[in-house]
Amino acid sequence: MNEYINLDEKNIKEEHICCAIGDPKHQDGVDKKKEWIKSKLKDGHVFRKLNARGKIFIEYEPLETAWVPINGKNYMYIYCLWVAGSFKGKGIGKELLGYAIEDAKNKKMSGICTIVTQKKKPFIGDKKFFEHFGFKVVDTINDYELMALQFDATETPKFSDSARKMEIDNKDFTIYYSNECPYVEYEVKELTDYAKDKNIKLNFIKIDSLEKAKNAPCVFNNWANFYKGRFISNTILNANALEKLLK
Repeated sequence: MNEYINLDEKNIKEEHICCAIGDPKHQDGVDKKKEWIKSKLKDGHVFRKLNARGKIFIEYEPLETAWVPINGKNYMYIYCLWVAGSFKGKGIGKELLGYAIEDAKNKKMSGICTIVTQKKKPFIGDKKFFEHFGFKVVDTINDYELMALQFDATETPKFSDSARKMEIDNKDFTIYYSNECPYVEYEVKELTDYAKDKNIKLNFIKIDSLEKAKNAPCVFNNWANFYKGRFISNTILNANALEKLLK
């Protein structure tokens, strides 16, 4: 039987958070991610992982306080569900999602939702997996879809009006990011150094509050790229990836 751990104030310092395990260059990002989780525990934030050394976890919290440009009442929002490597194909993803669904029901929520894409993209949920559990598409922006599993007949969650813009006024390469992901801090530094070395104008906008997250100008989970005023992708970039995009 699989053993799972939920992070809390007492164990978060010692427990790993699955992503970026054992990679010293991401330690600053890991520390900031843990600080972010600690600040969100009061909101009902849940980070549940398999008690093993690997990338196997689910992370969710009530939609009202979730750092995403999605509006709705009494829903749970899944930030991330990740089962990687040799742990795939063993029913762990099913157990993690099942726990979140039952938790939402026990807390008298109206449903649970998450972001997917029509074609699988990095750091975004697998649409087919969620469909298998009864999730249905309730809103769409381009090829990004908001899926929900509804427990009752209340109103469904929706992307915010700001998220539908998918555009900004600034024409320079601009990146929105937050500490929801431990990878971002290192990549922000790497890209900053790269842009300085190549004399490239690069803007970073940090999403560091619920208000900013709810009013993000695009579909946002932890990272968003804009160029010439238009949304490009949600893929976290390194210097090589940025160079290819600019070319």
